[in-house]
Amino acid sequence: MSQQVIKLSDNAASRIKEIMSKSDDSAIGVRVGVKSGGCAGMSYVMEYAKEVKKNEEVIEDKGVKVFIDPSAIMYLLGTEMDYKKEEFSSRFVFKNPNETERCGCGESFKA
Repeated sequence: MSQQVIKLSDNAASRIKEIMSKSDDSAIGVRVGVKSGGCAGMSYVMEYAKEVKKNEEVIEDKGVKVFIDPSAIMYLLGTEMDYKKEEFSSRFVFKNPNETERCGCGESFKA
């Protein structure tokens, strides 16, 4: 069996379930990708997934579906997705073993 591209922490899975419960009925999960930008070169992107796109990786973990953009798979392999709640902010955090550099604000990375 091949390695799952992304693993979800319990906090991330709970937050995705919460987000999905508030989304419109056409959403079937969340899509994770990467895009060029940010001070280190790339940043993570999340959006509602309304359909499965060609060549997408579909992860079912802890009762939620995460769709991985095919162009992002090589950057995300082995990543753990977590959700952190702090005093003034809350956000998804990606613990990515492929990162070679991360900017100070934590919003972008280089792989």
